[in-house]
Amino acid sequence: MPAHSAQFVFDGNARAAAEDELNRTLENGGRILSPSDEGYPERLREIYGPPAVLWTRGSVELLSRPGIAVVGTRHPSTYGSGIAEMLARDLAARNLVILSGMARGVDTSAHKGALAAKGRTVAVWGTGIDVIYPKENKRLAEQIVEGGGTIVSEYPLGTFPAPQNFPVRNRILSGMSIGVLVIKAAEHSGTRITARLAMEQNREIYAVPGNVTNKNAWGPNTLIKQGAKLTATWEDVWEDLPTPVRTQLEQELGVTGTDESKSKQTASLFSETRLTEHEI
Repeated sequence: MPAHSAQFVFDGNARAAAEDELNRTLENGGRILSPSDEGYPERLREIYGPPAVLWTRGSVELLSRPGIAVVGTRHPSTYGSGIAEMLARDLAARNLVILSGMARGVDTSAHKGALAAKGRTVAVWGTGIDVIYPKENKRLAEQIVEGGGTIVSEYPLGTFPAPQNFPVRNRILSGMSIGVLVIKAAEHSGTRITARLAMEQNREIYAVPGNVTNKNAWGPNTLIKQGAKLTATWEDVWEDLPTPVRTQLEQELGVTGTDESKSKQTASLFSETRLTEHEI
């Protein structure tokens, strides 16, 4: 330990700083979790380098529920935004938690889709939970918490949106999920980092194919070639869920009977909205 750090601890300043951070977090309506806490997400314990501390706002219980991370470019086409919102809405309607980073573009559409289904969504930030980024998503952040969702960060209060924070936070996004759905991603992007981390964490990868002439289709198309599951509708994700997870969700939805009847009942619970030609 560096000398100045050791002195900081020895003088009691470290404890005082920790108590001050805890008090400020509580004042901001948040909560701090460590791996020793019961509410700490179990899936995060499985990954390499799990966060030593999590700052949260909203439902802590939600962090341990089955969820799908939806990630993609900050500059999607109308089609990309529409498909992200549609898939997030359809999956959230079936009690899957939608995780994303609340960035512009695909992330924002995914959160909005979950909220439209009156489902729940988790936003993993690369800033402190009191620093909304981007600023235009202030209302969205409020809606996430009001709707029973959660905001999560491994960064202390007041942490500004430094570029290096976001690739690091991606391991939390993929780590808390049971699978990552990629929608529109260029060759060199944060989304590709998230997909790589998901593979290392043994998470399922789903990808929505795109027009080969579009640079943002490079990521999902390449992932499909490498073995990711081609995804066009919610069924493509649902059918691939681990059996215990699917059974849990079906019980919550009140689905009974044979596998074939379960599939029909689940599909009939919610009407699936297709993209119109105009939206494409």
